[in-house]
Amino acid sequence: MNSTTRKIATFLTITALGTAVFPLTANQVHAATYVTNIAATTTQLNQQQIEAAIKDLNSLGIMNGYADQSMGEHRAITRAELASLVFKTFNLESKTGETVELTDFNSNAWYAPYASKLVELGIMQANDGQFNPQTQVSDAELEQVVSKAMQRDVKSVHHWMSEFYSENGTATRGETAVLLQTAHQAIPSEQAQIKSVRSLNAITLIVTFDKPLTAANEAFAKAQTDFAFSGGLTLTNMPRLKTGSIATYIVPTSVQDAGEVYNLTYKGQDAGSFEGSGTKINMTTVSQVTNDTFEIEALQVNSVVDYGYIISAYSGGRGANAFVLNDQEQAGGKTYQIISSMQARQVVITPEGGEPIVARYVPFTQSTDGKQEPKFRLPEGQTLKSGVTYTVSSDWANIENASFTAKSFDPLVVASAQAVSETSIEVTLDQDPGDELFSGRSVTLTSPSGDVLTATYKYSSRKGATGVFDLTNDGKLTPGTTYTINPVGDWSIASSVTLTPGVKEAV
Repeated sequence: MNSTTRKIATFLTITALGTAVFPLTANQVHAATYVTNIAATTTQLNQQQIEAAIKDLNSLGIMNGYADQSMGEHRAITRAELASLVFKTFNLESKTGETVELTDFNSNAWYAPYASKLVELGIMQANDGQFNPQTQVSDAELEQVVSKAMQRDVKSVHHWMSEFYSENGTATRGETAVLLQTAHQAIPSEQAQIKSVRSLNAITLIVTFDKPLTAANEAFAKAQTDFAFSGGLTLTNMPRLKTGSIATYIVPTSVQDAGEVYNLTYKGQDAGSFEGSGTKINMTTVSQVTNDTFEIEALQVNSVVDYGYIISAYSGGRGANAFVLNDQEQAGGKTYQIISSMQARQVVITPEGGEPIVARYVPFTQSTDGKQEPKFRLPEGQTLKSGVTYTVSSDWANIENASFTAKSFDPLVVASAQAVSETSIEVTLDQDPGDELFSGRSVTLTSPSGDVLTATYKYSSRKGATGVFDLTNDGKLTPGTTYTINPVGDWSIASSVTLTPGVKEAV
């Protein structure tokens, strides 16, 4: 049955479940007062799924039954009931937020502490103090509430609801139980341990844990310590949770040796072994973008996807372009190669008749403006020579069109600059540079006394032609001092551009 047509008026018999398995509490007896309608639904979930989920939540003390000895699994769930279930599933008792006053129910109501807490935390809404405890919960509201409660991306929660979600549908208690059973399994744990590890390509592992990692354990510095490989293999950036998964991570590594068996320990415990992959990522075309920078394109139509489109952390920012890959890295009938983090990656670029040059990845440029085009830059002070043909090679990528003939690019022009704090300035160019031109760039600020400060671009801060540059080495601007701005290197030019902190800026 198609999920878009499942919300058809129907009467579903309530299955009575014994009190030996599902003990009643006073709260649940009172809860029956607030659920009087049978949900007008059919569902792709089978009764076994629903009963298993309810039994699981019951054993955890999260969900109980009604005075009539039933669980009411096919009844529409109310906001009061949802508040109770979410509060208990995610153990929100110790969380604090902004105090609110709810005016449409008595403070002695069984659901009062749950409703108040969820509104206080911003997980559920109450306009003008009206919580509407008896209102039935839509699928869309259930999706938003669970996403906020567990601080997980909406697309993952939507994926977990895919068997019963309907655009204008009303959620049942049974459907809610199935979703919360999954969500409870996806609560991060400090004790998470690795269940399996496999190599996906020459720079990427797929690692599945028994529970998701905490934010602290995902952090790169911590993960570098926790993940230890044999054979000189290293972690090159933080592990990233796949959208739609419970606890499966994309883990970037240094380039693996094909066929070598690597051992992995996690937090000092043996986490298994895997064979290094010789699979290189299929990239399409190399193109020059500045006098010292080029990009290597990859295309989703060729079944290559940057990890930014399929990880939970980036899902919200990618909007409709984000999607879910299953455990076989498939979606829409296609199997995808995954480009994991380019952090610390490099390629070799060789001029015709010349010596090879190592070019390094420019941070935060691998997937921007809807394109999969990681940028690479020559060593500082070196430029691509106009008219010379260059060929790019890599130990992690196959590049279909690997050569280009360099041309000369005019430098950008700094139009103005202004202080935004004692440690940051905004630099505005005369045209939108695109991420690849700001990334990794610096400017100097010279005072009348000759003192020089250096400011470096803050990654991902660009808005059109303006980017934020942070002072380095704990530098601070002196109010009232007029600084002259000059780019470091040839990426841009500036003519008499100044800024004076605390004074209206003029060019």
